[in-house]
Parts: sequence; C-alpha cells; structure tokens
Amino acid sequence: MLLYINACVRKDSRTNRLAEALLNKLDEDYFEVDVAEIKFPVVDEEFLLKRDRLEEECAWDDPLFGLARQFADADTIVIAAPYWDLSFPACLKQYFEQINVLGITFEYSPEGYPIPLCNAKRLYYVTTAGGAFVPEEFGFGYVKALAEGFYGIKDVRMIRAVNLDVDGANVEKIMQEAIGGLNGVI
Repeated sequence: MLLYINACVRKDSRTNRLAEALLNKLDEDYFEVDVAEIKFPVVDEEFLLKRDRLEEECAWDDPLFGLARQFADADTIVIAAPYWDLSFPACLKQYFEQINVLGITFEYSPEGYPIPLCNAKRLYYVTTAGGAFVPEEFGFGYVKALAEGFYGIKDVRMIRAVNLDVDGANVEKIMQEAIGGLNGVI
C-alpha cells in the first residue's frame, strides 16, 4: 500500500502539486491522509494515560491506533509538507505524535534502543519553500531521523522546489524543473 500523508494546508499548495506529480509517476493506487483536516486529540496527561493503558493491554484494534496501524502497514510513504516557519506545518507533528506507538510502529530493545516495526522500504519527503534557506535538519532531517531510527525506513528521499517567492522568480519554471527531475529520484 502506498500512503500519501498530505500536510498541505493551502488549497493551491505548490507542495501538493509537486507531490501529486510524484504520485502520478509512481503510478500506484494510494490512500491519502489529509492531516490538515484531522482534529487531533490534545496530547496531555489524560491522553497519555489512556494510550499507555491501551498499549499495556495490547489493544491495537482501538481506534486511537488507527493511524499508527495504517502507517506501519504501508509499503511506500509519501509525505508532502511545505517549509513553514523553519519546519513544517504543526499538523504533521501532531500526526507523528499519533503514529509513534510502542508495539505498532516500533518497540525497544532491552538496552533501550528502538526496534522498527514498519513495513515501508521507502519514504519520499516532498517540500517547497519561498526562499533558498531550507536547512534539512529543520524539516526533512527530523522526518528522516524518525524514518530511519524508529520506523526502519532506510531509503528516505527528499524532493523539493525552492526560491518560489524570491522577487523575479519564474515559479512555473522552478516547478517544472522539480517535476522533471522526479525520474531521477524514483
């Protein structure tokens, strides 16, 4: 299963446009999770106590773990997240808070190291930015560290288009070059 995690909040998102071009190139049926539309629960003490109790009971069928099960079962993952305010939209962080479930997406070794439990072999991180300053550790690096370290996804690739809001930028040309470069990334 190909899972498309869409963290694009704007209707005319350039990131979503680039991700859709990738999805067309991958030419597989996919399931989309629009994280901007999800009303995530607040991760407070009450939530954590409930989740801990469900984890102890191995109640993996509980609806609370639906997103985590879906993520763990995916074969390929595409995440579309624009570069905003030195990271990505907050809804994507909320999504990660929901899928990081001990016993579904990872477990710990006796020494305390994560043991991945996810099926995916590849993750594509699609992003766009208005400027050129897009430090990888502020968005892509975080996702890559989670994918490799906790989920066991070793093939993590970034696809991006930058400088889209620089005065005089030819946005269409930049987007077409990014879309044209997809063959080299797939």
